[in-house]
Amino acid sequence: MTQEAARKPARVVVADDQTVVREGIGMLLGLLPGIEVVGAAGDGEEAVALVAGLAPDVVLMDLRMPRCDGVEATRRIRAEHPRTQVVVLTTFADDESLFPALAAGARGYLTKDADGDEIVRAVHSVLSGDAGLSPGIQRRLLERLAETEPGPPAPPEPPDGLTARETEVLLLIAEGLSNPEIARRLHVSTATVKTHINNLFTKTGLKDRAQAVRYAYGKGLVRPPAG
Repeated sequence: MTQEAARKPARVVVADDQTVVREGIGMLLGLLPGIEVVGAAGDGEEAVALVAGLAPDVVLMDLRMPRCDGVEATRRIRAEHPRTQVVVLTTFADDESLFPALAAGARGYLTKDADGDEIVRAVHSVLSGDAGLSPGIQRRLLERLAETEPGPPAPPEPPDGLTARETEVLLLIAEGLSNPEIARRLHVSTATVKTHINNLFTKTGLKDRAQAVRYAYGKGLVRPPAG
């Protein structure tokens, strides 16, 4: 935010369908430095109309409102009046409320237990190009990110009725290991390795180690090296 913008109070519209809450938020913000409440809306339709007429810097947007809810109002405001930012101020912090609001274009998200200082910080954060999120909302976003990050790919299912150990032996054969080397890797005897090899050859119809290597690649158990 430029120095000129920093000197000007942020012009804010409050949108909430509960009159007591709407007036209370307006009174609270009126006592805080750097905020000027320029309008109040009782539903999303009114919020969109006020933004069109007043061009506020920020709308403090409730989510559950009649006629047009906060998510739809946010989407319309951000599409039609992109210079106006939206900070959600709601009772609800569940995923079904949070993520649609952010997807609609809200840059901030606070719950109604936020104090005046938190609201002011969120307003000025979104005007500076940052996100105005409460710590609890930030944690939830990070948790969701961790939940959606892909984990390591699951190992392919053993083909042709091979057991997990027989498949493991097959992969080590494909690595070029000899029977004694496989035995040391798996901490078993060489005789046990031979038994596993005989079993996997019987199940797959393989006759030698060269065929076993081709089989492992053909079944997708081993990937060719990149390059």
